[in-house]
Amino acid sequence: MKKLLTIALSAALALSMAACGGGASSTTASTGGSQAGTTAQSGGSTGEKVTVNVAYMPDYASLSGVISAKQLGYFDDEGIDIKLTQFQDGPTIINAMESGSIDVGYIGQGAHKLCIQGRAKIFALAHVSNGDAIIGSKSKGTDTLEGLKGKKVAYASGTSSEDILKLGLEKAGLTMNDIQPADMKAANLVTAMLSGGVDACAAWVPNTNKILNEMKGDAVKLCDNKTFIDQTVSLSSWICMPKYAEEKKDVLERFTRALYKGFDYRADHSHDDQVAGWVADELKTDKQTQLDQVNVADWTTSDFIKNHMDEVKKYYQTQQDAIVKKGDAKAASLDSYILFDVMEAACK
Repeated sequence: MKKLLTIALSAALALSMAACGGGASSTTASTGGSQAGTTAQSGGSTGEKVTVNVAYMPDYASLSGVISAKQLGYFDDEGIDIKLTQFQDGPTIINAMESGSIDVGYIGQGAHKLCIQGRAKIFALAHVSNGDAIIGSKSKGTDTLEGLKGKKVAYASGTSSEDILKLGLEKAGLTMNDIQPADMKAANLVTAMLSGGVDACAAWVPNTNKILNEMKGDAVKLCDNKTFIDQTVSLSSWICMPKYAEEKKDVLERFTRALYKGFDYRADHSHDDQVAGWVADELKTDKQTQLDQVNVADWTTSDFIKNHMDEVKKYYQTQQDAIVKKGDAKAASLDSYILFDVMEAACK
């Protein structure tokens, strides 16, 4: 899996600005131009003007692709207005979708179990992540995974925070019963760690970066997603409700086509400063915090989806196998909860 990831994504990033269908020439980046920095065809609106309610999380990985597509006019090209709403984690986004207030949204690794269970449909692979980590403390005696035994460890249940924690504990020969698990909202993980209220925590960027920076030499990264690349793959995806996928298939394909153009722009690291600025403006944070996150994942591109669909399916199967092994879901056909046809149609 590690070899496949390296080969396939290296090729994808090398061609990160390739077309969903090719044809138009690349132009110089500009804040407002819909052709900026991509060779993808515009596609054009194929239906009536619509508004799509979009859920995201307050970090670069979640927001950078969709904000690029918005800023560069790719959603406008498809006749779509997007309304962005911030959430702290994937399960909460799925709950909002079920209530009808959100149409599409971004989830990290942890919430994929809910898709396998049939609660939501995946329509776009966002990226392969390395943004989750367990952070320990030298002064608290949690500077090794084995040192977590008997200690108070903060995490957010149902998210990738819980996933990385369980993987780390397993690596150390421990279980949740061997620690003092402190389940809390994702937004509270940083405060709990910095205040000394917990001995270690499992979190994701930018929270992990903030903890490491503010605790300076006392904080220790004990493991991250790449530690377990031979066991599982940490994916982030864009999802919708099954009913939305059935009734708004055209809108979903238009949204995905624009989204992948944003992904292509984001994947070119010559655009990092501009994209980080857009994210920072939306989140009302400083640009450097966002620039610190530009390498936390292997960013998916339209070229990767178009030419490496077999690899995409292997990633999702590997992910499902790990989730099923943990008992968090029953095995299901990938086609029952992943809309590969939408991904492919958006990148023709």
